[in-house]
Amino acid sequence: MEEEEEAIGFLDKVLEDEDVFLLEECELGTPTSPGSGSPFLVAVKVEAGKGLEMRKLVLSGFLASEEIYINQLEALLLPMKPLKATATTSQPVLTIQQIETIFYKIQDIYEIHKEFYDNLCPKVQQWDSQVTMGHLFQKLASQLGVYKAFVDNYKVALETAEKCSQSNNQFQKISEELKVKGPKDSKDSHTSVTMEALLYKPIDRVTRSTLVLHDLLKHTPVDHPDYPLLQDALRISQNFLSSINEDIDPRRTAVTTPKGETRQLVKDGFLVEVSESSRKLRHVFLFTDVLLCAKLKKTSAGKHQQYDCKWYIPLADLVFPSPEESEASPQVHPFPDHELEDMKMKISALKSEIQKEKANKGQSRAIERLKKKMFENEFLLLLNSPTIPFRIHNRNGKSYLFLLSSDYERSEWREAIQKLQKKDLQAFVLSSVELQVLTGSCFKLRTVHNIPVTSNKDDLYCTLEVDSFGYFVSKAKTRVFRDTTEPKWDEEFEIELEGSQSLRILCYEKCYDKTKVNKDNNEIVDKIMGKGQIQLDPQTVETKNWHTDVIEMNGIKVEFSMKFTSRDMSLKRTPSKKQTGVFGVKISVVTKRERSKVPYIVRQCVEEVEKRGIEEVGIYRISGVATDIQALKTVFDANNKDILLMLSDMDINAIAGTLKLYFRELPEPLLTDRLYPAFMEGIALSDPAAKENCMMHLLRTLPDPNLITFLFLLEHLKRVAEKEPINKMSLHNLATVFGPTLLRPSEVESKAHLTSAADIWSHDVMAQVQVLLYYLQHPPISFAELKRNTLYFSTDV
Repeated sequence: MEEEEEAIGFLDKVLEDEDVFLLEECELGTPTSPGSGSPFLVAVKVEAGKGLEMRKLVLSGFLASEEIYINQLEALLLPMKPLKATATTSQPVLTIQQIETIFYKIQDIYEIHKEFYDNLCPKVQQWDSQVTMGHLFQKLASQLGVYKAFVDNYKVALETAEKCSQSNNQFQKISEELKVKGPKDSKDSHTSVTMEALLYKPIDRVTRSTLVLHDLLKHTPVDHPDYPLLQDALRISQNFLSSINEDIDPRRTAVTTPKGETRQLVKDGFLVEVSESSRKLRHVFLFTDVLLCAKLKKTSAGKHQQYDCKWYIPLADLVFPSPEESEASPQVHPFPDHELEDMKMKISALKSEIQKEKANKGQSRAIERLKKKMFENEFLLLLNSPTIPFRIHNRNGKSYLFLLSSDYERSEWREAIQKLQKKDLQAFVLSSVELQVLTGSCFKLRTVHNIPVTSNKDDLYCTLEVDSFGYFVSKAKTRVFRDTTEPKWDEEFEIELEGSQSLRILCYEKCYDKTKVNKDNNEIVDKIMGKGQIQLDPQTVETKNWHTDVIEMNGIKVEFSMKFTSRDMSLKRTPSKKQTGVFGVKISVVTKRERSKVPYIVRQCVEEVEKRGIEEVGIYRISGVATDIQALKTVFDANNKDILLMLSDMDINAIAGTLKLYFRELPEPLLTDRLYPAFMEGIALSDPAAKENCMMHLLRTLPDPNLITFLFLLEHLKRVAEKEPINKMSLHNLATVFGPTLLRPSEVESKAHLTSAADIWSHDVMAQVQVLLYYLQHPPISFAELKRNTLYFSTDV
């Protein structure tokens, strides 16, 4: 169920993330070369004939999870016999009645699944496309009556086990650490699990079996003998599930709304709440039917961090105060300006000290102490700067007050809530267990991971922003132009757009005196000399000529040229005419010529990014100067001996852009045209075990140069994401940037299966993000282990 919970709201998060995919490009600077365009997004229809191969993958994954489930049932049964043996002695650990209550129907369930596994295993190992196993699933479904008996007894079993643990130390030790045998191919021979966790497994298993039946039917031809049998098994399983009292399954009910729909996370973020006349930093989560205010509990082990729920309001009960009510509410006194100034001065001084220590290679302990002090001051600034009130009421009478830093942020929260309230919502009360589970899911589902502390920006430069689904995202930054009042950057950028309507340019003066801060901003920032905006006229999009425009801002004029490139241009992966180069040349040709496992260009760009760009804000998202990228492309293609010297002097965003361009210009995507439909099917599988098996199988099917390069890039992107608190690039952001570059439909399939832009966006692009994100979130994948010719991969249930 954990995998299911993690998946909740994924599409919503992708759509709301600032780094979602873009449909077109524009270039700014002098018209030296046309842009190459961005992906023309297409939907691909999967061939039905490949369903039988998918059946094998689904079954292999399910078989692996069955093996683990049987091992878990065995671990549960293991103490039962000795406990029964002592029950008739003078010093029993448990009575016979207690034993029968706790282990009720476990033996029967074990025998049912052992028989099912023993019959299914040889059919999968000796695979034949016409193999039938629908009767096995049908029989399994027909025995669900045993599960019904188990479910009806489940609460009593848990209560009995808990009481026995409290009254008997010997049983408490047994129930706290049951040894579960690891799967055949696992390095871990045993794992320790509590009895409570094992008693929940049968309930979880019914849901898993139903998911597998869904996947099997999806990939079984209608005329296959198994089809009607699987349909019948699915009908029985679904009827059984609907008949179970959901109260026994808090994990399930906690992630569904009162109407039984999936509860999705729509928006979250850190807000300052005024509670009992003091300011508290809260993490607020907006779900489809409830607003939950939580506090992150700090623990010694980062892995076990969790949230404490401070309060929640069902959206059906949430109301906003009228203007009159707001005026009558107690006003919030802003924090004195001079104290905020002092905090900013302290932060600036501490940053300078940290830089000096780093430059002098000072002791890490001293740097950590300085960082700790800086964080404390940044936290105080974050807590005390916001002044804009955001009030909400519960119909039951309780009111809550948040302070935000901008009216824009306030309107975002208000609009998101009001949009959800247009639906038919119901009032409800969460039980303590439901609330606990929902709060527990917040840590996995959150999209904002880090407290938004201040950051220094690297004498005159511009940044370019475009709007993306209502949010403005920084997409490019010019170099710092020194010692002139009339800078001529003469730089060109390719900026991807996603239905964007506005382009903003902000001109900054680089501030070297760190004691000067911007009074109107919570961060220490460079001084904004001017800012301006133009509308991206759709008619301009249709022209192929360069269009010169001027933005006037505070007496400053910025002149630039812009040209739009159609989306379909980017799908054309034109093979290089110069096979001695690397761009546009098959990866297998390049690695064979270089006698390398990973192309030299990939290794060098990755090394340089990790050396000096891994903490760069927006690395891989911010565009590099197009002329710099073209210059790097030329030297790599020519295998110029000055590559390393040029790399060390080049802007890091240009190096990151060169790496993206290399993958983008491969004759076919790194994950290949042939496997694209299979990746789309694999990521859509509902059962985690089947998905794991399928996704690993697909990697194993890749040509070795592609696979080794993909795994190399994967580990690099994971290391970049480890610096997310600094570079703001999460695994999700990186998957968004690289997904359609590494994985997209071939031109032939694209032309054959064109569909509407909305369908394209919601299906293919989301799936491309999900595929890469799946591998990024996966534990390290070893090439050697992956290539072992095992029939299926074991995975936990």
